[in-house]
Amino acid sequence: MRKRKPLVPDIASLTRQYGSPLYVYQLDAVTRALADLRAALPPQSVVYYSLKANPHVAVARELRRSGCRAEISSPGELAAARNAGFRGEDCLYTGPGKTDSEIDHAIAEGVRRFSVESAGELDRIGRAALAHRTEATVLLRVNGSSVGASGLRMTGAESQFGVDEEQVIADPGRFMNVPGARLVGLHLFPLSNARDESSLIAAFRENIALAARLRDRAGLPLLVVDLGGGFAAPYARPGRRPGYPGLRKALDAALDEGLPGWRHHEVEIAFESGRYLVGDSGRLVTTVQEVKTSGNSTFVVLDSGINHLGGMAGLGRLARPSATPDHAGGETATVTLVGPLCTPADVLGRDVEVPDLAPGDSLVVPNVGAYGLSASLVAFLGRPTPTEVVLADDKVVDVSRMRLTYECFPVQKSVEEAS
Repeated sequence: MRKRKPLVPDIASLTRQYGSPLYVYQLDAVTRALADLRAALPPQSVVYYSLKANPHVAVARELRRSGCRAEISSPGELAAARNAGFRGEDCLYTGPGKTDSEIDHAIAEGVRRFSVESAGELDRIGRAALAHRTEATVLLRVNGSSVGASGLRMTGAESQFGVDEEQVIADPGRFMNVPGARLVGLHLFPLSNARDESSLIAAFRENIALAARLRDRAGLPLLVVDLGGGFAAPYARPGRRPGYPGLRKALDAALDEGLPGWRHHEVEIAFESGRYLVGDSGRLVTTVQEVKTSGNSTFVVLDSGINHLGGMAGLGRLARPSATPDHAGGETATVTLVGPLCTPADVLGRDVEVPDLAPGDSLVVPNVGAYGLSASLVAFLGRPTPTEVVLADDKVVDVSRMRLTYECFPVQKSVEEAS
């Protein structure tokens, strides 16, 4: 019988106490990431935390305490932000397809800053603000050109996001004279998860030049320019967040040229980040249920699958995860890691090399603090969600579990039934 080396002590004790599967988030990693990002950005920059990466209240609360604002795009994210202590005025409401009811709800909750995706949406925000006897301040999202290498392209082609630059220049007054919605600047978000610093710099330079063009050619006010994000982080594999040693100098120069008032607070410069701020804060612990062979392949069946890690896995977009076992040494094998769901799509990784595994062994998937549980197929097949444990200085400060429930409504009788 082989001897097993324990997992990192905090993980081993946590799984004994709270079971498996288990998400573990470390707040000290979150604060380190924010400090690193601020060091890479121009001074005075506003940083929005994108709750889509991880809406866990303790994680969001830590970033609020550290000075971040909140970027949200749904009533659920607004509720999470408010629960974390963000005020409505701290939130930027983004995303296409905002409904009238959610716009009305956001304004009722104190949200006043919106990213506007179209002229029609601008009108609806203005009407909702007037109904609440207030005024919304809006950023016009503009779809400009695309430069730089990226894991996910957000602009530079026909898109559901924003308004084309040419449309804005052709009729700028359409976006500046809407009662109840005061245009104060631009929202520009060209890419996500940039592969290298040069791509990130190129994208930001182009966006700064775009903002200057719209100011000069269309007369748009530029009190606020949100340059978006694109800051990368490893996902479900070992690795460190990239450094951006040349970014601040490059941004300073580009801003001095295109938006010179930024140094004197004439233009507020904002950035957004999700995965960079929280990606390396999270680990997923999962336990081997069975090891079986089929033909020439070995399958390791886990108690966690695509219902807990990466909603994109079902579409074949999940990067092959790395899983570290709770013992080392011995022979290794190339296996397929699968979850417990009744579907062949429940594959976490193919051709993954791991040490010899047996039922009861634990695996740890690193760097899943972003786009982990909340980005997964949590409702599929109705299995329980993992417990989520939050650590600060290796001490447990929050323990919770997400639950999905049905909310039942009374059935309305038809006119014929009522009579």
